This record gives sequence, C-alpha cells and structure tokens, in this order.
Amino acid sequence: MKFFLALFVLMTSILAEDFITKMEYAKMLYSNPRGIGCNLCHGEKGEGMVIAKYKQKGQVKELKAPAITKLDKKKFAQALEKNDSVMPRYYLTQNEIEILYFYVTSEVNR
Repeated sequence: MKFFLALFVLMTSILAEDFITKMEYAKMLYSNPRGIGCNLCHGEKGEGMVIAKYKQKGQVKELKAPAITKLDKKKFAQALEKNDSVMPRYYLTQNEIEILYFYVTSEVNR
C-alpha cells in the first residue's frame, strides 16, 4: 500500500508540472507580477509607451517606459532589482526574472 501511495504522489507531482506552460506562466507574470503589471507601462508586448505627460517650465514633457524586448539579460535583471527609478520594485525571484526575460524576448510574444 505504501508503494502505491508513493507512486501516486510521484505521478501527481510529475503531472502537476505540466499544469501551466512556461509561456502561460510568463504571460501571467508579465500582466500581474505583484499587483501592477509590466504591460501597464511597457505595453502588451514590451514595446514601451508613454506613461504620463506633464509640464515643466512651460514645456510639455513625457515620462516614457522604455522598450524591453531588446535588452540583454543582465540589464533586464538590474532594472528589476534597483530601487532608484520610477519603476516599482517587485522583489521577484531569480526564476521569475528568467521567465519574464524569456517572455519579453520571445518571438511568440510579438
């Protein structure tokens, strides 16, 4: 009986890994990593977009989120981990950063 229970637990864990694909998880994480999705500032496909317009000394200026589809992995990770920018700090795990990088640089995303 213990053998069958162990086999059941093993099979359940193996099958559970395929519950959601890497791309599905990546898209979900991109849309809502910690309450505010990357897509709200960087666009649905990471193309970048204007977040806000404002006036400074009579001139209209724009606050833009950059395109993130062409960043190298190191710069991408650094942007997610720094505290001194307009972008919120999400406190992502290394695995989540890898998945997000996979998503924004994937041809499937475009």
